[in-house]
Amino acid sequence: MKTLGSIDFSSFGRKYLERLKTLITHADVDAIGRLIRICEQARLAGNVIYFIGNGGSAATASHFASDFLGANVKCGLNPPYRAVSLCDNTAVLTAFGNDFGYGRVFLHQLQSLMSGGDIVVAISASGNSPNLIEAVEWANQNGGRTFALVGFDGGRLKNLAADCFHCPTGKGEYGPVEDVHLIVDHMINLFVLESMQRLTVLAPE
Repeated sequence: MKTLGSIDFSSFGRKYLERLKTLITHADVDAIGRLIRICEQARLAGNVIYFIGNGGSAATASHFASDFLGANVKCGLNPPYRAVSLCDNTAVLTAFGNDFGYGRVFLHQLQSLMSGGDIVVAISASGNSPNLIEAVEWANQNGGRTFALVGFDGGRLKNLAADCFHCPTGKGEYGPVEDVHLIVDHMINLFVLESMQRLTVLAPE
């Protein structure tokens, strides 16, 4: 029986962390800044920010929405960020997937929920997930503002979305790409928290 007990993890771990360090060092912070800016514009205008993704990226979509809602409470934001992950309603996902096909599970939610000026943030390592592409295409055509977080070569979403954060990697490097996308979430959340605290201190009484 094969086991991992006799294999030294140290060299693999160091190699993985070095790869991640390279990707983080070259991350497009300007693109992250643009995402922060449109999310802040949405907050002030009362628009909703929808996050979508599959698999690990679905978890990241949920994490993004959770952190924005948490910032509302921690900073007492008024108006608040209106952030929603369309990955979280199991009944809706399974019903739409069963009845209309998995490729439309996000599209049909947006058709029911999205208003003009709302933001759709599509998260995908490959940039080629059909259900994200359908959702982004529809949002583009119906007054939504779209932003993609992608990896690999960027896939179709890189150019389909109105703006994009691209973590360029070799095809199949899901782990490092998903790591970087989650770091982007944490960077944005910490920036919002620290910036709002600073603005509170500077505000005239």
